[in-house]
Amino acid sequence: MRRLLVVDDVPLFRAGLSSALKDAGFDVVAEAGDGEGAVTAAEEHQPDLVLLDILMPGISGLEVVEKISAVAPEAQVVLLTASESEEDLLVGVKAGARGYVTKDAPFDALVDALNAVEGGGAAVSPNMAGKLLDVTRQLLRHQELLQSRKPVLTGRELEVLQLVAEGQTSREIGVLLFISENTVKNHIRNILDKLGLHSRNEAVLYAVREDLISLS
Repeated sequence: MRRLLVVDDVPLFRAGLSSALKDAGFDVVAEAGDGEGAVTAAEEHQPDLVLLDILMPGISGLEVVEKISAVAPEAQVVLLTASESEEDLLVGVKAGARGYVTKDAPFDALVDALNAVEGGGAAVSPNMAGKLLDVTRQLLRHQELLQSRKPVLTGRELEVLQLVAEGQTSREIGVLLFISENTVKNHIRNILDKLGLHSRNEAVLYAVREDLISLS
């Protein structure tokens, strides 16, 4: 039987849900009424599945997803919530939840979602699936826009940035590149302006992340 942890802060709802899920063939190994209790129960019982409410006192359900993943890495989390917020959906997915079911969904749909997730799949309520696709489409368009606007650093600017990453001062860079210290400072100022950053360290981190330079 699938070992299941049920987490909801409303005792009567939690008890009724646990009873129904037991009748549906799940082994409800534990219940919890808040985030801290959920993490403790997950660590102790190592369930296969966690049915988790988002809106709870103390640690929010979205924070709990990551904490549960740390203490019970094999557990698959399905979020059960009244929230139809696109933000909650995205944060939940990012945190590692494999399912997102709204509380107005039929019980059979919840069972199907748990079965799908336990089998290695994912599940989202139909009313949220469209929102997920819309948001994903928006994110992809935003990423494409950012890529098209990515600042282009000149070869000389990359040389300067590489030497900055190696710990060279402006004076030392000038000597190595046979240019004046003021010219080096102008290059660094231009780099920061292009990238919209405020310090050499930020520029170095950006360039490393974008594979423009390397750290030796």
